[in-house]
Amino acid sequence: MSGWNNYKTKIRLANIISTPSNAPLVAIVIFLGLNYYFLRGAEFITVSLICMFFAVVIPSIIAFAWIKNRNLEIDIPNKEDRLYPLSWILLSYLLGVIVLFIISAPPVITVLMFCYFSNTLVVLFISLFWKISIHSVGVAGPVVFLIYVFGYPGLIFLLLVPLVMWSRLFLKRHTVSQVIAGASLGFALTTAQIYFFLGF
Repeated sequence: MSGWNNYKTKIRLANIISTPSNAPLVAIVIFLGLNYYFLRGAEFITVSLICMFFAVVIPSIIAFAWIKNRNLEIDIPNKEDRLYPLSWILLSYLLGVIVLFIISAPPVITVLMFCYFSNTLVVLFISLFWKISIHSVGVAGPVVFLIYVFGYPGLIFLLLVPLVMWSRLFLKRHTVSQVIAGASLGFALTTAQIYFFLGF
């Protein structure tokens, strides 16, 4: 009986970790946090609203509408079902990049939005053939930005990545190779783009 209770506790813990690590929820934290770090007053409000609209609101509406229409699980476990919503979410991220560039938002914020676009584009192509962990990609990428902005103190956020990977494995949503590939892709692509657009 104690073993069963222990298993149920781990399931609850895995869900507690997995649910907030969905891309739109991570986007709320990373964009608001970095906008607050770089901006104040009206600029903070304006840039944050733009980020929330294109990185959170529109992607969430697209995903939930697709899930409801097709009667899918919230995680959209089948890779084939992810292609259509990801395509439209890509457009939202791209529009976000354009608007942030036009209003001269801080370069870090604009590049972060671009990384959401480009990383998702790569995930979309991979999803044509293989089910990579979007959760792992979606956490690893923002962690790279936190390390870039805050330096050594930002390394503490690296702890989030293995926690998310474990949760997806324990919930049997992905294999070991899928979560490792997702985290590796998030780290590599985001680091390369930061280096290219912002330098070190």
